[in-house]
Amino acid sequence: MRVPIKKTNVTRHHPRFNNIPALLLPVAAGVLLYACTQSSGSTPPPATAPALPVVTIQTAPAITYRDFSASLEGKQDVEIRPQVDGYLEKIFVDEGAFVRKGQPLFKINDRAYREQLNNAKAILLSARAGLRSADINVSRLQPLVANQVVSDVQLNTADASRSGAAAGVAQAEALVQAAEVNLGYTLITAPADGYVGRIPFKTGSRVGLNTIDPLTTVSAVKELYAYFSMSEKDFLVFEQSFPGNSVEEKLKHLPEAELVLADNSVYPFKGKIETVTGQFQPGMGSISFRAVFPNAEGLLRSGGTGRVRIPQNSSHFLAVPQESTFELQDKVFAFAVRDSNKVLGVPLSINAKSGNYYLVDSGLHAGDRIVYSGIDRLRDGTVIQPQNISFDSLLRNNPLNTPLR
Repeated sequence: MRVPIKKTNVTRHHPRFNNIPALLLPVAAGVLLYACTQSSGSTPPPATAPALPVVTIQTAPAITYRDFSASLEGKQDVEIRPQVDGYLEKIFVDEGAFVRKGQPLFKINDRAYREQLNNAKAILLSARAGLRSADINVSRLQPLVANQVVSDVQLNTADASRSGAAAGVAQAEALVQAAEVNLGYTLITAPADGYVGRIPFKTGSRVGLNTIDPLTTVSAVKELYAYFSMSEKDFLVFEQSFPGNSVEEKLKHLPEAELVLADNSVYPFKGKIETVTGQFQPGMGSISFRAVFPNAEGLLRSGGTGRVRIPQNSSHFLAVPQESTFELQDKVFAFAVRDSNKVLGVPLSINAKSGNYYLVDSGLHAGDRIVYSGIDRLRDGTVIQPQNISFDSLLRNNPLNTPLR
């Protein structure tokens, strides 16, 4: 009986690979593959350095702007308060209405004050009648005293009575005038042209001298005041930047200011900074200024806010095109070209803006080269081929703001 022989798979190694450990076989295969790839000529040549425009930055004369938060107030914000006690009978205007000087605003019930006037007039009539009677008595006694019919004591007594009657007339006339004034106070009119503010009272409300809130406020806004504050540091810069031996003289040399409204639009009319307070606010370290802006068209309202923008000539900042910069973590950078044409991102300290330029006071120096455009794919250490462009040509095509004169 034959026993079947089981076949086994026997791997035969090439004699050249018998001494190569199994772990080195994948490495050897990779080397062979790389050699084949090199021999086929399919590897691309090394990438060339990108050619990018480069500009040498310089200082240039420009206008810088400083913005200061401001509150707006009418040149004449008048609180309308009652001068007599009574009930509001009529309200002639609505909140926000424009009124002219002398236009009726409120009417307080005047019945009691008319009665006071009538009473005062009656007292005046009685006083005048007493004065006429005293005059008659004096006139009657004068010839009798002259003819020595009666003694002069009676005449002197009559003269004294006439003087008392005259004083009574004067007092009665004063009462009439006071009653007329009080009656006039019952009709409240606008003290100036302006806009009516909030009216916290309704018809029938009792108002008077002791009422805490005003009936309303009329804001005369042909001109509007903008109040703003400077820090101690900004105030020192102001004193050093403008000529004059006193603050008043320096204010005269200040250029016209602009007003930036709450929506960041610029008010079309420029204003003038007129006054500054005499001292810093205790504990605040700030000093207050007042600028006045024309408002003939009524575009501004009292109680609004904005920013007073003060222009100033500047010639010691570096002008860096904004398109040459990028932002990273709330900081602005530019790619400076260093040795071997390698680029390096440099943070900039921006003092102001002028046109399409940042005005930089640190981070770069005059004569430094920066990449003008094409910075999207650059990284620190990237080598470029600089293509120099003229800074003057940039200014001709995209100028800075013209310096003030």
